[in-house]
Amino acid sequence: MRLRIREIREDRDFTQKYVCEKIMCDQSLYSKYELGKREIPLHIMVKLADLYATSIDYLIGRTDNPIPYTLTKKR
Repeated sequence: MRLRIREIREDRDFTQKYVCEKIMCDQSLYSKYELGKREIPLHIMVKLADLYATSIDYLIGRTDNPIPYTLTKKR
């Protein structure tokens, strides 16, 4: 998981500082998330998925498809 959140951040040319400002997180703590030294709380994962317009499943490596799921209305 740590590799995916670092990889997507670097692919977008975002700094850790920028990401931390957007998700309202301390940079030293976020660094520990990327290094795998701390577990990422669900509310932070949601913010990261929203920031990157992807799914949590993509961020944690459950899928290689970065396109988020869409909800469909049942008729």
